[in-house]
Amino acid sequence: MTSTEPERMIRTAVVGYGLSGSVFHAPLIAADPRYSLDVIATSDAGRQAAATQRYPGVKTVRDGGAVLELAGGLDLVVLGTPPATHFPLAQAALEAGLDVVVDKPFAVTSAEGQELITLAEQLGRVLTVFHNRRWDGDFLTVRKLLAGAALGTVTRFESSFERWSPEIAKAWKASATASDGGGVLFDLGTHLIDQALHLFGPAAVIHSELRIRRPDEKADDDAFVALQHESGVVSHLTMNMLCAQQGPRFRVLGTTGAFTKHGIDPQEPYILAGGSPLDSDYGVEAPEWAGSLGRDGHLDALPTERGAYPEFYRILGDKIRGGGSTSELPVPVDPTDAVEVLKVIEAARELA
Repeated sequence: MTSTEPERMIRTAVVGYGLSGSVFHAPLIAADPRYSLDVIATSDAGRQAAATQRYPGVKTVRDGGAVLELAGGLDLVVLGTPPATHFPLAQAALEAGLDVVVDKPFAVTSAEGQELITLAEQLGRVLTVFHNRRWDGDFLTVRKLLAGAALGTVTRFESSFERWSPEIAKAWKASATASDGGGVLFDLGTHLIDQALHLFGPAAVIHSELRIRRPDEKADDDAFVALQHESGVVSHLTMNMLCAQQGPRFRVLGTTGAFTKHGIDPQEPYILAGGSPLDSDYGVEAPEWAGSLGRDGHLDALPTERGAYPEFYRILGDKIRGGGSTSELPVPVDPTDAVEVLKVIEAARELA
């Protein structure tokens, strides 16, 4: 390629077109000019039709195996499939010569995750994990706040994902046990653990509660995990799928102040409502959802940073185009971080 030739687009396949593929991956990939969304894999005829309608040039196939048959015309495969399929599909994609994005959870065991990392290194492929909640606007707000001195020394970090979902909507979730990657700890808990480790560093599980509240649940849908970070911070992480009243999304306590934030990042519902990551108001939270900073008796509203899921694929695009696995540029999420999340989940299950 000469300096006057345009860089080739990153030819991409998305495997799975449920919530993950249709709301997170496909819209972000289609909105980034460095990527071409070439293939979407889903066995559901209705989802195939929806994918073709939204992305007229895309080729739809039934499953990951059909995608791998097209590997010679692809550069990147994105796995938005149920957790139990992540390891075999990622392994096959790497061996087919493709770079790989794996949705969370990375795998169902830390050993499987580490095996994928070793394989990617041996084959010289780029491997990363879609821990997109690192680019939630509220999390970016917390991270920016902690970079200053408004709270003093942080002592406790409280983070929760609570939803009212009395019925299990997805068939695979209704039948999945913990060994299949089912349950709220593998689902929402993966995000909470990753965020806590990302902010405060390595931690040990000091308390864990895992409960089943819904009749059809096979793993867990009500969980609490307490972490003791080596940095001194204690994290209290709550996840619940049968919660009719949600508490704060974040509460951060420090020696001189605190921060409390309610509500949930708007990027997912915005795309569900038909918006695009290219819209000027994408990721912008309504002012009334601003968090509160200060001490009781003196509270100031702290506007929420703009959510930025497109950053994941921007960073990944820089990595792939900048030399791939041989480049010193970072991947958006180090898969080793995702393995540490899985180790925390394993420790929490053992303790519970």
